[in-house]
Amino acid sequence: MASSVELALDQPPHVVNAGVGVHGSIAAHEVFRLPELWQLHVYGYSGTLAFGGFQHAIRPGHVSLVPPDTEVHFDYDAPRCEHLYAHFWLPGNGERLRLPVMQSAGTEVAVLRGLLRHTIAACTQSPARASAELWTALWRTAGLPDAERGPGRPALRTALAHIEENLAAPLSVPAIAAVAGVSHSHLTRLFRDGTGRTVVGQIRHRRMQRAHHLLVASTLAIPAVAAIVGIPDLQAFNKICRKELGASPRAVRATGSSAR
Repeated sequence: MASSVELALDQPPHVVNAGVGVHGSIAAHEVFRLPELWQLHVYGYSGTLAFGGFQHAIRPGHVSLVPPDTEVHFDYDAPRCEHLYAHFWLPGNGERLRLPVMQSAGTEVAVLRGLLRHTIAACTQSPARASAELWTALWRTAGLPDAERGPGRPALRTALAHIEENLAAPLSVPAIAAVAGVSHSHLTRLFRDGTGRTVVGQIRHRRMQRAHHLLVASTLAIPAVAAIVGIPDLQAFNKICRKELGASPRAVRATGSSAR
């Protein structure tokens, strides 16, 4: 439906054009269509964007996404309206994310404006960098609160990020709940719904994923690996490794080495 769009971000976008759009000085109403290209806008004015039977209020600091081959209607509330824009196509065909057509960028607006300005600057000089800047902008847009998939999602994202940043340190469920701004019991429900694991189970899972990578891809000593993933007790590390990875740390390393 036209109140939201679906896009795949598993591959970087190809930027065809990016710049500063200036509208409203010739006509207060404009209609146009880009047959093959997505549109990303970050607004600095008020107005209305309409397509597919839906109207979306434009406000300063809002961001919109319009899919290819869509006839869009813009109404401007002032004689000179500026927005940052990027026109691009997406080559990816992985998991599709559902995002609102229009949403407030909130505290992220300065970041998004900066990324789009970098995209504009790099567009003709370094297409690869323009692609990277816009890809980051699209992922930041996908992470805005309005784009989350359900109640409590921002708290879950905060908790997961805290775990990733602190795997080497002691982690407790109450401390993670405090960082996420929710109760212990609510955090437990969020993890079961969002990851299929308990909080402790998620911590153990991610520690062992990182341990597996370090055992197979590096020559770090096993005690160093154990310390890096927050399980410095070698006996405990060996036990968890056998349970989660199906073998001792030495066996995991040996198997990984032989497979390369």
